[in-house]
Amino acid sequence: QVQLVESGGGLVQAGGSLRLSCAASGRTFSSYAMGWFRQAPGKEREFVAAINRSGGSTVYADSAKGRFTASRDNAKNTVYLQMNNLKPEDTAVYYCAADMTPRTGLAVGFRSYAYWGQGTQVTVSS
Repeated sequence: QVQLVESGGGLVQAGGSLRLSCAASGRTFSSYAMGWFRQAPGKEREFVAAINRSGGSTVYADSAKGRFTASRDNAKNTVYLQMNNLKPEDTAVYYCAADMTPRTGLAVGFRSYAYWGQGTQVTVSS
């Protein structure tokens, strides 16, 4: 079992920045990859970013490239999502998730992730 707790969401103006955190517990944090997803009202959950077990490899959705950065601190059992130059269309509930399956590469589909946090709201005003 893995427990995930997100924090850091809030209200920000367009062009601003936020850093989301996701604290993990229950299993050795460095043994699994992590992902970030988001879901806006009336829309499907979509992939944002993923980071491998060591933090040395990341992958991003096109909408996040150049603006968002995923990182992790295995000593603190925490993964981060730094979001810069935020846009109103980034408004959503953001979720972190744990991929427990050893695989080549990083998973971008939500069904690959076994454990999920409760989500944190990010609202970007224009």
